[in-house]
Amino acid sequence: MGRLLISNLGYPRIGIDRKWKRSLESFWNGATTQEQFLKDMRDMRLANILRQKELGVDLIPVNDFTFYDHVLDHAVMFGVIPKRYKHQSGPVDLKTYFAMARGDQERVACEMTKWFNTNYHYIVPEYEKDVSLKLMQNKPLESFREAKSQGIKGKPVIIGPLSFAKFSKGDFESISSYVHQLLPLYVQLLQELEIEGCDWVQIDEPTLVTNVTNQDMQLIELIYRKLHTEVPKMKIMLQTYFDSLENYEALIKLPVDGIGLDFVHGLDKNIASLEKYGFPSDKVLGAGIINGRNIWRCNLIEKYKLLQRIIPRVPAERIWIQPSCSLFLTPVSSTSETKLPEFLLKSIAYSEEKLKELFIIGKACNEGFDSVSAEVQQSTAALEKLQEERNKIRAHTDNWSNLESLGLDRCSFDTRYDAQVKNLNLPLLPTTTIGSFPQTAEVRRMRNAWKKGTMSDADYDAFIKKQIEKWIKIQEDIGLDILVHGEPERNDMVEYFGEKLGGFAFTQNGWVQSYGSRCVKPPILYGDVSFQGPMTVKETVYAQTLTKKPVKGILTGPVTILNWSFVRDDLPRKIVCYQIALALREEVLALEKGGVRIIQIDEPAVREGLPLKESDWKDYLDWAVKGFKLSSAKVRPETQVHSHMCYSEFQDMIQSILDLDADVISIEASRSHGEMIEVFENFKYSKGIGLGVYDIHSPRIPTIDEMIETILRGLKVIDPRLFWVNPDCGLKTRTDEQTISALKNMVAAAREVKSRIAPQ
Repeated sequence: MGRLLISNLGYPRIGIDRKWKRSLESFWNGATTQEQFLKDMRDMRLANILRQKELGVDLIPVNDFTFYDHVLDHAVMFGVIPKRYKHQSGPVDLKTYFAMARGDQERVACEMTKWFNTNYHYIVPEYEKDVSLKLMQNKPLESFREAKSQGIKGKPVIIGPLSFAKFSKGDFESISSYVHQLLPLYVQLLQELEIEGCDWVQIDEPTLVTNVTNQDMQLIELIYRKLHTEVPKMKIMLQTYFDSLENYEALIKLPVDGIGLDFVHGLDKNIASLEKYGFPSDKVLGAGIINGRNIWRCNLIEKYKLLQRIIPRVPAERIWIQPSCSLFLTPVSSTSETKLPEFLLKSIAYSEEKLKELFIIGKACNEGFDSVSAEVQQSTAALEKLQEERNKIRAHTDNWSNLESLGLDRCSFDTRYDAQVKNLNLPLLPTTTIGSFPQTAEVRRMRNAWKKGTMSDADYDAFIKKQIEKWIKIQEDIGLDILVHGEPERNDMVEYFGEKLGGFAFTQNGWVQSYGSRCVKPPILYGDVSFQGPMTVKETVYAQTLTKKPVKGILTGPVTILNWSFVRDDLPRKIVCYQIALALREEVLALEKGGVRIIQIDEPAVREGLPLKESDWKDYLDWAVKGFKLSSAKVRPETQVHSHMCYSEFQDMIQSILDLDADVISIEASRSHGEMIEVFENFKYSKGIGLGVYDIHSPRIPTIDEMIETILRGLKVIDPRLFWVNPDCGLKTRTDEQTISALKNMVAAAREVKSRIAPQ
């Protein structure tokens, strides 16, 4: 039997200690020169490549590293640069690049949205028809040369033409016309790589696992026949991930040299297609057998058996074993985790450990299963111990199929909203924020000191109270109508709650990139979830004692906690969601009992979890809605329930958002340049809604006139009685000065609009 090879699809950018994040932010703050910044980034790129070589990877990805976002990299590489950035020609300078990503005081940032059904956000390319597309800079070629200088023949990673076109928005007449403009640039890019001596490129077409149209198939055939004709010697691995391949029988006939399939999230359908239609004898199969999105060790025996099903149909010498997707969605290495319980530490696998698992599986196939018996025995024992620990904390035996008995419905919206307006004394166009205020260096320093035990509980509580007092006063001075306590005690909106619920564990360095330099540390949800005691009541109730205005209680919702955690893989996700929802219900009722009259249950990740295939949507949306209602439906009619969602395309699930039955939804409407408002031009939303009037992810301070324009456009389609004014998202990443200035403008804009529609 021939030897199968080990391939990787992408490596974490951030590094074990998040040096990448610190380098970025130091450069943005002016503490690092551009020369030093570029050197630091090069050093990190090379370190990533060399580490993968050490771990036994045969086909090492290059061009998977980025200064901010890999989709943005492709946009600037192809000249997809909106005219407002005033770029002339040649490679894009860093100032323009980061302005597209983050905005600056003169230029609004490009839109940001979720990368398929993950918690990663990419920058949406904006095409304008008067902008000429051309290959500004061959970044894959530069990355290939860089690796070559270290004696490594890398595998450049490139987003495919169809997927890139579908990621984009703008003035193109059709996806087809846009692809036809892009295709010559891809030909040029590959020709230059071929001249340099590149053997293989990985062209990612993840859109092929979504709902593929006949037009999509025609374009795919055109694209890859064109590339094969123009660059015949270049070997192309057509890579898919996140689900099963649509149109398998047709796509395996494309003139490419390999096809990568996800045998984790698309296992059943992909293996069925392979067994039914076979696999071409002239192609390499990229077998994605290790989960690139979760952190549990794999069952090595099961993976070996899976390959034994595949090998009779595809010889080992034509198989690359690899993760199911790029590993930038998982932390780097578990070697720095020292505080996890032993049973958890032995049962998790971060990116480096996943590559080690691939090496073991590859060795088993190439040298025989007996050659890895010790490693298999160790891994099996770890997984058995994990399940033993899970069984010790079994907490829920409810009949989840009969959720109605647990109470999911409130009285009619009109009845309770009238009671809430009266109870809260709400003005027309009430102003509020989403929840968090700046997490300054001082706040983080004090929290770290408290966690390390160098600051007493009493001193830390006193500090938190001072922060709450500070922001309550600022909000009253600004003139906001509904206040928040500011969340100074919270590290992350999911991690904070997981720390206080049963069934969760927490890492020291389990960081993953969310967007730009923003990294999050998802909790490990390993067992049954249970309520352990009040989590937010003390701070929220204290804030309410400081003001006569209503203070919102802020919670993270069950679907978001689920989607932003590393979730146990032994139960259906909907059952885990219901467990979280029941625990949160206890907190909701505790807040209400404490006198909190507005409770916001945030669900920014509800759209993120939507399956990639439309045929699977109904089941997910059904249990996601039930999970939210399970957490919120027991409150009194006069208690107002809010929820918040951000930076995703909600057009496909607007009815489900209404079905959540929240009294008020706040949702992004500014970074997409108001396009979200178009949804409400075609769908009558009959409950309260706050269309975010400015983008908090940019340091830019929006003008009053800009926010007035957004409010007025929203009022064309939303009843003023139901309309709220708020930012797009929480303000923890901004400075005090940026926050105060922007909120002053927001309140001024609301007052101006109110004077126009209801003159005093």
